[in-house]
Parts: sequence; structure tokens; C-alpha cells
Amino acid sequence: MSERSAAGRFDAAAFHAALDRTRQERGLLWKDVARAAGVSASTLTRLAQGRRPDVDGLAALVTWANLSADDFVRRADAPRNQDTLTKVVTHLRGDRNLTPEAAEALEALITVAYKQLVADQPE
Repeated sequence: MSERSAAGRFDAAAFHAALDRTRQERGLLWKDVARAAGVSASTLTRLAQGRRPDVDGLAALVTWANLSADDFVRRADAPRNQDTLTKVVTHLRGDRNLTPEAAEALEALITVAYKQLVADQPE
């Protein structure tokens, strides 16, 4: 394995999906995202095509969407399900739109579904 692949890679598709969720939640068009984040429309087009943003574009977009770039770095040597449920549950419990009971119910549903789907995946 090369040093570069051992270090990891940036998951541009997952990053674009997270940006799209944020865009939809805020009721914005992509051109509004570009303007608000201070990036070019071509940066967003490249992301939609699965290409990585430049460092400045990444910084602007994670700031605009209140995301962490670390969440989109995939380490080649990391376990497949490295604390995924913990991250999801943490976000659910911190969601001000959910009551504690609603977050707990979602946690139970997601945990069952996740464990079932992970069990169905080949190693």
C-alpha cells in the first residue's frame, strides 16, 4: 500500500451530499450556496462531478455548512464501521429539533437498520 493510500482520501461524493442536504434544509439554490460560501459556481459543479475542491474552497464550504472536513476523510486502514453509530447518535441527541424521546426512538431505529445492513455486507 502506498503512503498516500495509507493516509486516506477525501470522499467528495459524501461531502457534496452533505452540502446538498444543508442547501435543501436552508431552501437555497446552488448559486445561492456559491454566493454565501464565497466559492465559484464551477467549484460546486466540480464537486457534483465527484471531483475534490481546492483547499480554500473546502474551507469556505465546511464553514458555510458548519461541517468538519475530517468527517469526509476515509482512512484506508480504518475499520469499516469505526464509530459510525456513535457519531450519528451524538448528532441526533444534539439536534435541537428533536425531543430526547424522539432522538432515542431514532437511535433505536437507526441502530437496528445499521447493524442489519452491515451484517449483510461482505468483508
